[in-house]
Amino acid sequence: MQPSDYAGARRALMRRDPVLAAIIKRKGACGLGDVRDRFDHFAMLVRAIVFQQLSTKAATTIHSRLIAYLPDSKPTPEALATVTEAQYRTAGISRQKAAYLADLSEKVLSGALPLDSLDAMSDDEVITALTKVKGIGRWTAEMFLIFRLQRPDVLPVGDLGIVNAIQKAYRLRKKPTPDRMRKLGEAWRPYRSIATWYLWRSLETGPKK
Repeated sequence: MQPSDYAGARRALMRRDPVLAAIIKRKGACGLGDVRDRFDHFAMLVRAIVFQQLSTKAATTIHSRLIAYLPDSKPTPEALATVTEAQYRTAGISRQKAAYLADLSEKVLSGALPLDSLDAMSDDEVITALTKVKGIGRWTAEMFLIFRLQRPDVLPVGDLGIVNAIQKAYRLRKKPTPDRMRKLGEAWRPYRSIATWYLWRSLETGPKK
């Protein structure tokens, strides 16, 4: 999506959903388009694995330590394959996550995970391809679709932040079920990723950054 596409998505969402419209007015322009070029496909998957089940602060520190071990501080399958068990341990990466990263490198190097082909795949095909890697589940694949591939119509119903944001924004007595979230999200098609981004932002208490 281009910047103009995000502007059009904002307008469409504001017309269709008054609750989301209020959030959009409060948060301003969508920042999803700013994320893609920070990481390539492989680097974003490495980061996603490292960040699993950690606070952002802790994960950022551990990720930085890992990257420092790599030539030119650039995560590539070849570079990551040279990281030793001791280096992973010193960086703060668990043995399990080290195994996940090794499996990611192996599958990319062998061609089992064709990163260069992901852009041409459908959302479901991308999820199927990525979840063949140990440690990459549906949620991680959906984050890749939203932030790296910039797919406009992904609704991660398993994301706790989205669950909480919808409950709060729509003043629901109970946490919404996946079916309830999908039903609510029908009004957001084909821009459910953009709606998701605004719902995440709605949980922030400070000004938009």
